[in-house]
This record gives sequence, structure tokens and C-alpha cells, in this order.
Amino acid sequence: MAFSRYNSTPRINMGRQYGTQRSMQAIYRGVQAGLIGATKYVVSEDERLDILAGQFYSDARLWWVIAAASGIGWNLQVPPGIVLTIPSNVGQIQGMIG
Repeated sequence: MAFSRYNSTPRINMGRQYGTQRSMQAIYRGVQAGLIGATKYVVSEDERLDILAGQFYSDARLWWVIAAASGIGWNLQVPPGIVLTIPSNVGQIQGMIG
């Protein structure tokens, strides 16, 4: 079965759902407070969040983690030059919201 970013609920931790407004706010606040380790990344031309999630997490479906940490909502495409906040460890997020 193929996965699509359009019909798959974002999940981490053995399939539990986390892509909710409450969890996205918790991720953003956790990054801002320094509770979730993160790095900054400047978006280049033709990059999307799902592609970056695939590079950083080996799972493109976790694009919403980058969106939440960066405070940009549910956008997959962002303009070049935008500085994203990319959490270093999805396990930290799992512990915080799960």
C-alpha cells in the first residue's frame, strides 16, 4: 500500500496519531522553551517540508513536525530563504506530546 501525504494522518510512536492542533502547539512551545533540541535550516529553491522530513527523519510523513516547530501551520511548501526549525530528535517530541 502506498502512502500519500494527502490522505495519511501524521503518526509517530507505533502508529499513534499526533498531528493535532494541541500537539503542534506543544511542539512549538517546547522548541521555543529549549525543551526540544533543534537546528535551524534555510530553505532553498524547490524544497518542501515532506522532502526535508525524509532527509532528516527518513520519513516524509513527519513533515508536520517541522511545520509545528517552525510555527508555520500546515503548509508543505515554503518560500526560499525561510528559516525553519527542525527538531533533532523525534523521540523528544514523542515524550512531550505522547
